[in-house]
Amino acid sequence: MTSHTDKHLFAGEEKLKKQAEKFTRRVEKINDQVWFFSGFGGSNMIAVLGDDSCILIDTLNGKEPAEAALAELRTITDKPIRTIIYTHTHFDHTAGAGVFADSSAEIIAHTYKTQIYGHSELLDKISRKRGMRQFGSVLTREESICMGIGIWNNPYNTRAILPPNRLIDDESVSIVRGGVEFQLIAAPGETDDQIFVWLPEFKILCCGDNYYESWPNLYAIRGSQYRDISSWIQSLERMLNYPARILLPGHTGVIRGEETIRTVLTDYHDAIEYVLTETLKGMDQGLTADELAETVSLPERFAELPYLQEYYGTVQGTVRAIFTGYLGWFDGNPTSLNPLPLQEYSDNMIRMMGGAESVITEIDSSLDDCRYQWAAQLCDLLLHSPSCPDGIKKKKARALTGLGRMQTSANSRHYYLVCAKELEA
Repeated sequence: MTSHTDKHLFAGEEKLKKQAEKFTRRVEKINDQVWFFSGFGGSNMIAVLGDDSCILIDTLNGKEPAEAALAELRTITDKPIRTIIYTHTHFDHTAGAGVFADSSAEIIAHTYKTQIYGHSELLDKISRKRGMRQFGSVLTREESICMGIGIWNNPYNTRAILPPNRLIDDESVSIVRGGVEFQLIAAPGETDDQIFVWLPEFKILCCGDNYYESWPNLYAIRGSQYRDISSWIQSLERMLNYPARILLPGHTGVIRGEETIRTVLTDYHDAIEYVLTETLKGMDQGLTADELAETVSLPERFAELPYLQEYYGTVQGTVRAIFTGYLGWFDGNPTSLNPLPLQEYSDNMIRMMGGAESVITEIDSSLDDCRYQWAAQLCDLLLHSPSCPDGIKKKKARALTGLGRMQTSANSRHYYLVCAKELEA
């Protein structure tokens, strides 16, 4: 039996629980005109009180959290909301818009710098399935814990999205609404339509998802187009050009103080650039994605920083995304060009191991010793064989549950645990 303690083995789970304690519902007064709404949904909202209207930057992740936020907003001001600015058009930043305004309001967003791949609608089924796994949609609140950069991002919220009716295409646009100047600066990162919003009068930078307190989601395990990490780095450089005294992220909490903000954004930039350049150097030496995922890690000066912990994205996932984004799926080994069909490969491996019973014995031993990854891979051999014995799905579910509890990344945790539930169904 295992000699591991739960505390050691599931340290990732405990770390995520500690992170979740930060996510409480709050309305913070930044100054007399700017208010920051967090903890209502999986993302944040910013309200700017102008002379004759209220301007919103992002609108939370659905009708229900938006209604709760609107109730709080109306205790602060009764000014009408005539303008909404989206830092980007992911649903968790736009799905509450219809609660705050109607289609007559000005809804501003940036255009996509890179076109969405054609025929992407043909991936709707698998995209939804993988998205539900990543966000832990079927998990209880206790199983989910949090989303790593905010409270549970409830996918069952009613969506009240208002599509943009003013698309900007310039690198930088300045507008004045309610007597307040808003500078909208293109900043591709998690999405190609990402912007950050600079309020020069207040020295406030609203950075969307280009910074939040976690290693960023440079690759989404639900699947997405390649996120240009080099462009993300350039966007952080652009943000550093602004002497911000207040940083308001699209997720996680407020950062105050010009020196602190500069330090945090510089560390964030340098850590991402380090992983990108080290991965590319290793690729140039002929290392595979698997080899790079084992060897590229953050130096200690970054790895210990609280805002670079892997609560959302992971360094390993980033490394694999860079490899695929720059070189594609082929690892350079000719053996990988035309591998055996999975069934034939699995049957050969099972035979070489002495038959299915021997494999099952090893699976059971691995589960007892908490060698969950090895157990899951052995289960896959049997599941790919037409003569798969009964009960293997439940054994794999047990392995995935163990792996899920080992994760600090909420996305990875959710994916493991939801897949375990699917196998147990």
